[in-house]
Amino acid sequence: MNDLRIIFMGTPEFAVPSLEILVEHQFNVVAVITAPDKPQGRGQKITFSPVKESALKHNIPVLQPTNLKSPQFLEELKSYHANLQVVVAFRMLPEIVWSMPEFGTFNLHASLLPQYRGAAPINWAIINGERETGVTTFFLKHEIDTGSIIFQEKEAIYETDNVGSLYERLMNKGAGLVLKTVEAIASEEYPSLPQLETGNIKHAPKIFKETCQINWNQSAEHIHNFVRGLSPYPAAWTTLNGKTFKIFKTKVLPTQLNSDTGQIQTDNKTYLYHQTSNGRISIEELQPEGKKRMGIEEFFRGNKI
Repeated sequence: MNDLRIIFMGTPEFAVPSLEILVEHQFNVVAVITAPDKPQGRGQKITFSPVKESALKHNIPVLQPTNLKSPQFLEELKSYHANLQVVVAFRMLPEIVWSMPEFGTFNLHASLLPQYRGAAPINWAIINGERETGVTTFFLKHEIDTGSIIFQEKEAIYETDNVGSLYERLMNKGAGLVLKTVEAIASEEYPSLPQLETGNIKHAPKIFKETCQINWNQSAEHIHNFVRGLSPYPAAWTTLNGKTFKIFKTKVLPTQLNSDTGQIQTDNKTYLYHQTSNGRISIEELQPEGKKRMGIEEFFRGNKI
């Protein structure tokens, strides 16, 4: 069934490869829905979302509603006569929107559902020290991230990964899964399996600035994963000598406890070690307030702790 009329909904960079792959494979994306334009930076210049930039490049009509329940928006949405909606990194949809198309609305989520439902699945998988995650496509229903699963694909989490590197791989793997899902729906042969909620279900709530503060009373391994899971954005942070520093890269040192938790050891040239509850962490990259991100040796060329 090649007469699918698709509306694509998404905003950030993560959604762009999914839109691009549908266009490349000549699926009929009749409109794109994305966030309203926002002023950004010091000059408060109006910027388009990455998804809007992509849609304009392909001459796809763009809708930017502030209210997804407004009669005007709903009328405009209906006018496109879409029979499938694809959602990648967009906001929560009201039922009147997700139930509109004949074949429903499916979402791409960056975890192996039902694990890591919520706004920050990539961050929390790394913070919790997981060795594996993945991507899932599923049909939307009332409760967030709970709908019937269409497809899933696994992705290893390496010890060298941070959010930036894992995000990149899941973004591209997710695009492939979106294409596979649309092709399956087009052929009208696709699975739709309820999520099995057995065992320990972990969640991925939104991350706020206070979530990102390092607790040095935790284990060295946990703190190391915490830093990886927030790097490069929004970044873990701590205070040293009363000043706030973002921490981007750490290393767990294979040494025993030799001072109180929270103590700092440094030669003010090449290393900065921080004591944890069970060992030491070497801080390798950091960013002082109001300055750029730098390696520890570069930092010490102009600063002392």
